[in-house]
Amino acid sequence: MMPKTEEGGQAEKSASQTDLHSPDRDEPEEDSNYELPPAVNLIVQRHEGETCEGQFQGQGVVYFEGGHIYKGVFSKGLMHGPGVFTQAGGLKYEGAFVCNIPMGWAIYTWPDGSTYKGEVYNGIRHGMGTYKCAQNSVYYSGEWHQGKRHGKGMTYYNKDKTSWYKGDWVKNNREGWGVRCYPSGNIYSGEWKNNQRHGDGTMSWLKLGQKYVGAWQDGVQHGQGTHVWNLRRGDGSQYSQSNRYTGDFVQGQRHGQGTFYYAGGAIYEGGWKNNKKHGQGKLTFNDRRVFEGEFVDDQMIACNLSGSGVPNPFDSASSLLGPDKALNIDYVLDKIPARKRDTERKQVEFVVLRQERELRSICSFYSRLGCAHCPDNTHLLSRLQLWRLLKDCNVHHHGITLTQIDRIIREDADSAEIHSPFTPVPLHKLVRFLVIVAYHIYSTDMVSQKNPLAECFSKLLTDDILPNAKNVKGFLFRQPGSGVVALNYLKRCWEVFQAFCTATRDEQTMTCRHLLWMFKDLRLLDNKLTTRRLLEIINAESHDPSNLSASLELEITFLEFFEVLLGCAEVTWEQVSETLKEDHPVSRSDTEASRGQPQVEASEEMMQTTNCPSQSTGLPSAQDVGSQPDVKTEVNMTPQSAEHTEDEAESVCTPAENQTKDCKLELMTQMVDQFFNHIFFPAFDHYQLMTRTIKEEKHHQELQRQITLDRVQQEVK
Repeated sequence: MMPKTEEGGQAEKSASQTDLHSPDRDEPEEDSNYELPPAVNLIVQRHEGETCEGQFQGQGVVYFEGGHIYKGVFSKGLMHGPGVFTQAGGLKYEGAFVCNIPMGWAIYTWPDGSTYKGEVYNGIRHGMGTYKCAQNSVYYSGEWHQGKRHGKGMTYYNKDKTSWYKGDWVKNNREGWGVRCYPSGNIYSGEWKNNQRHGDGTMSWLKLGQKYVGAWQDGVQHGQGTHVWNLRRGDGSQYSQSNRYTGDFVQGQRHGQGTFYYAGGAIYEGGWKNNKKHGQGKLTFNDRRVFEGEFVDDQMIACNLSGSGVPNPFDSASSLLGPDKALNIDYVLDKIPARKRDTERKQVEFVVLRQERELRSICSFYSRLGCAHCPDNTHLLSRLQLWRLLKDCNVHHHGITLTQIDRIIREDADSAEIHSPFTPVPLHKLVRFLVIVAYHIYSTDMVSQKNPLAECFSKLLTDDILPNAKNVKGFLFRQPGSGVVALNYLKRCWEVFQAFCTATRDEQTMTCRHLLWMFKDLRLLDNKLTTRRLLEIINAESHDPSNLSASLELEITFLEFFEVLLGCAEVTWEQVSETLKEDHPVSRSDTEASRGQPQVEASEEMMQTTNCPSQSTGLPSAQDVGSQPDVKTEVNMTPQSAEHTEDEAESVCTPAENQTKDCKLELMTQMVDQFFNHIFFPAFDHYQLMTRTIKEEKHHQELQRQITLDRVQQEVK
């Protein structure tokens, strides 16, 4: 068995974890050990056939004690020549006999359907032969010695023949030189010992574009080796080139002396310990600046800087983030004493270098949420996807809202841009935003640290981002494919959001209280979608979901607004489904499957505490604009979490699984269409119409009043 791979990780930290421990496992190599028992132990019960001088001769059939049967040629009382021997247990031998001993070319057939076709010596497989196992589709064709695979041979481990080994065998073990292709398509070519990669060999991870060439011991990298992993590239791709490490490995980890070549041109030469830079080392950036000194646990303890010219303050990290992608962290560096800023900047650079691969992977993952399949990550992260990343990582649980985060990372952007879900967020800006947010959250805890900014950034990554990223929550992206459907309504919902935002400072923002007022103005609340239930949807991802009133004054981003709408769509869809169930009763199993979901009691008490200032405009209720009649329903308002993987699009599903996925996606399409096109948008359009009508009537009344006033004044004169 080979150890499992962790896919993903920092450029220099997780290379061995990701790429050096293969994710492929060897399938069991079932091999029946049932051989034909020696004929000398058999006692004849009955014989049918020719005899000569009292001995069996020529063609005949013999029945032995225990139920064994032989049918074939006899000579001088012995089985000699072609024949078929069938054991009582079902094992059958078809082939030649020499003086009662199976010998020559033959066919073994086991009761489970497994077969061996090839040479036999003294009743056991010996020479060239082919074995097929009926239970697990294992197939071996090659040399045998004393009943074991020994010599040159080819083995297939599955029916599709996508998993195989071709090479040397020693007593049923892969030993010597051979090539192993795994079901994933990954290939190892090199030396083996006792079924494990051992000696010099090359492992290629084809889908990941990675390769290791070097020494192996007991299945893992051990000794001198080179590991390379390419960054995928295509038209419009943001990244190119490859990372490479050459040096010592110990038990699958970089350990000893080695050189790491970063994709952007930076080079580290020096000591390693347990996959981390450790000991004396030299870090050369692509602008030829050189940092030399001692490293401990991936951190530079003391260093000297050499090089000419004025270096780009973040050129070392920007070389990893892409050309011309400088990271501006002056906003937080200004909060650091001037004498410490250069050192602080360098330490932040080191954090980025350590976590570079994970940051890229996270950025790539979230940039694909809600997007059609893209072969090479040509999508840029949007602010909508950034908000989802921050919420998945529970950053909003640190006493800061996403809207407040938008303000502190705004740079020179105007208010419309910082709150727009369509604003692009390239990788270098994502890193900058995380540095700023980290300092805002953890600065008070890191005052006593030597490098507080770098420590804040590292803590945010290790405590919040890396453990939680890619575990997608919320109503929008929680299921693969659901985001693509929902985002068809994004632009129209953005128009609605802007229409109900209120002016604060120089911005247009919305609070939870404003959101409640909007639902009342649009007459969307009823005895199922109550105020309380709406607040539970709003608070589903809050730090304390049970405290419904605490969030009323908190500002919300468009993502939170949009996901509330999707949560309400589920409530409405449950009403429609319940109506259909009443018209078409479901089976008992369907009824039992729906049990266990918490029922939320309808209440208008929360609305009474919102002090809503809006007046009645004669708007229709939700039922009047397309929803179904009220029926009792039970809905779980907690958004489910769905952990997506970067290889999700390449996963293999059975036809039944594909059918289930297609069914869920179709239901999702119907649900959002029912809510947006038949309830929410018509309600908003009606609200705008009635609002305009009321304004026009007021304007008309004001004109009439002014005309009347002017007429009275004329008459007085």
